[in-house]
Formats: sequence, C-alpha cells, structure tokens
Amino acid sequence: MTEPPQDEPTADSSEEPREQVEQTRAQLGETVEALSAKPGARARAREKATAVKEQATARAGELKAKAADLAHQAQDKVPDPMRDKAARAAAQARARVSQAGELWQERVPVSVQQKTAQGVQMAHETRGILLAAAGVAVVAWIVCRRKG
Repeated sequence: MTEPPQDEPTADSSEEPREQVEQTRAQLGETVEALSAKPGARARAREKATAVKEQATARAGELKAKAADLAHQAQDKVPDPMRDKAARAAAQARARVSQAGELWQERVPVSVQQKTAQGVQMAHETRGILLAAAGVAVVAWIVCRRKG
C-alpha cells in the first residue's frame, strides 16, 4: 500500500502562523507594559494610608484649635468675681492638702503610704485624661449654672 501524497506547505500557509505569533507577541508586550506602568497594590495602599493620615492630622489640628477657642470663650464669659473666688478656693484647698499631708505622714502606717503612692503614680501617668475630664466637668458646670 502506498501512502497518499502529502501536501507540501505553501508559502501562504507558513506565513499565517508566523503573523499570528508576531501579533500575539506584540499584544503581550503591550499588556506587560501597561501592567508594569500601574502601581502595585502595596503602593496604592501606602498612598491611600498617607492620604488618610494627612487628612486625620489636619482634622485633629482643626479640632484642637476649635477646642482651644471654645475654652477661651468659656473662660472669657466667667465673671471676674467668680475667677477671684475660684482662685481663693484653690489657695485654701492647697493649704488644706498640705495640712492633710503632714497628718498623713505622722499617723498612717508605711505600708498604706506605699500603696497610696502607687495609686498616685498611676494617677500621674493618666494625668492628661484626668485633666481633660476635669475641664469638661467645669465647662459643663458653668453652662448648667448659666442656664438655670
């Protein structure tokens, strides 16, 4: 048995696959260039985080300035006699605290003094929070007193 004659490739049929390969290579090159031009996910996340941080910093500055302004307004609305009275009360309180400290040193056992000192140290560490709470309480008291 003889085999049927095979068709020999013609010039047209061998050029077609080459053109397709070249076209595919060109498209692949363009795709790679486009992908490499885009920033990566991490870079986009960093950019977004930086933008959010800048916005938060700006907003915090605005809020801080507004709080300071409100504090000054509240302070300006307090009449001078009330300020004087508050200053006298503060001086009296300091004097009494000093007296109480002296009595404390004389009469309280050392172990109790040490435990109290630990509590005072913790209060110093959270001083900012305590001062802020005291400030809010004073402003609230002033506002309520004026409305009543």
